[in-house]
Amino acid sequence: MTRYIITLKWGDRYGSEYVNRLASSVRRHTKMPVSIVCFTDDGEGIDPSVEILPIPEIDLPPAEMVNGWRKLCLFRPDLPIEGIGLFVDLDVVITGPLDDFFTFGDDGDVPIIHNWLPAHKTWFRPDPLIGNSSVFRFHLNHCSFVWEQFHREKEWALATFRPPQSYLTHCIRPRMKFWPAEWARSFKRHCRPMFPFNLVLEPKLPGDARIIVFHGKPDPDEAAVGYKGKRLNHRSKPARWISQHWR
Repeated sequence: MTRYIITLKWGDRYGSEYVNRLASSVRRHTKMPVSIVCFTDDGEGIDPSVEILPIPEIDLPPAEMVNGWRKLCLFRPDLPIEGIGLFVDLDVVITGPLDDFFTFGDDGDVPIIHNWLPAHKTWFRPDPLIGNSSVFRFHLNHCSFVWEQFHREKEWALATFRPPQSYLTHCIRPRMKFWPAEWARSFKRHCRPMFPFNLVLEPKLPGDARIIVFHGKPDPDEAAVGYKGKRLNHRSKPARWISQHWR
């Protein structure tokens, strides 16, 4: 069965260099045969080794076409590729082997990151079982139950779920399995030192991490050179290790 690394690129927030760096990182960190596919509205500048396909259509309000709701288009039952898809956001840095992401769990599982919350939000309640959709795996064209459920309850879903990845969690919960926590780490939670140490200490790369996720700000290019942000606790010194892996 064909294995795919899949990503989405629309608009102008992330340029072709993000796709190319992702593809280069995938090749360095996979031993099994893997095809790389980018669903995009603009393939200019993307490396020829990446298969470029149009973004599958999905009926969403204009305001929701530029956020995570659009990822639901990947669960259509008529995608032009067939096999196992490992979806990876463009704003990640791959730092370790990826093959295990294809073999983890059972074939019918939909593995996903266990979303991270600031520690103070879990002081008086358990950490909610919500996925982070920066990295998830699914069987292409065989998970249309997500697509069908969304269209049955679209208005309710759009009005109820924030962020959009919490709705994906809602749909896949019977098949959901969380990746081992050390495989996918958050730059903000696991690399950037806590305030006030972030003002003087460089972000560190966890030794067992395979993917570093940059949710929100900063993006990888910003973190690599140092990020000021709007608040002192958001600042970070340059993460020099990013340039070693994000190339």
